[in-house]
Amino acid sequence: MISMKTRKQARRPASPRRGRKRGTLALIGGLFITSALLRAGEEGIQFMALAAEGAASEEGGMTAHEENADPNGKAGALLEALRERESRLDKRERDLLIRMQALRVAETQIDERMTALADAEQQLRETLALAQSAAENDLKQLTDVYAQMKPRQAAALFEQMDPEFAAGFLGRMPPQSAAAIMAGLSPDAAYRVSVMLAGRNADVPKPADPPEPAPEP
Repeated sequence: MISMKTRKQARRPASPRRGRKRGTLALIGGLFITSALLRAGEEGIQFMALAAEGAASEEGGMTAHEENADPNGKAGALLEALRERESRLDKRERDLLIRMQALRVAETQIDERMTALADAEQQLRETLALAQSAAENDLKQLTDVYAQMKPRQAAALFEQMDPEFAAGFLGRMPPQSAAAIMAGLSPDAAYRVSVMLAGRNADVPKPADPPEPAPEP
């Protein structure tokens, strides 16, 4: 009997008060959980917003710093252009120095060659002067020999000479010696030598004729 009562009591449904208490607790727990979740969500959103704002401020600070450092963004390019220009100017300066050095070397060589040429010209003039002097001396000595020969012997030699060559010797002789040799030449040879002598003296200016006396009144 007792067991049957116990079974009947165990099979009895729970009282409505206990069910209400449990429902109230569950509702309160759900509210707490929802509130916690809402707070966590709000805090996460606030954290994300703060992080985004910090990143934006940091990026903005860097941009402002970059803008202050390089307002137009051309300082680096300008510096590079200046360096390239300086490099080109240095290269041009080196090229100019090399050219100037080459010009100096060429100028020195030209001066040396001009000096050598002037020395050679002076030596040539001296040599020509000596040669002319020697030739003149030889001609004078040979002319004296012909002038001191007997007229007939000298005439025989002059008969075989070229007329221009013979006229040159006769023009150097004293007039008496030349006349004696001319007298010993054949008429044809004497004529040719005379033509040569006259041709040599054709360019000599003739003395002016004396002015005619004025007629008497």
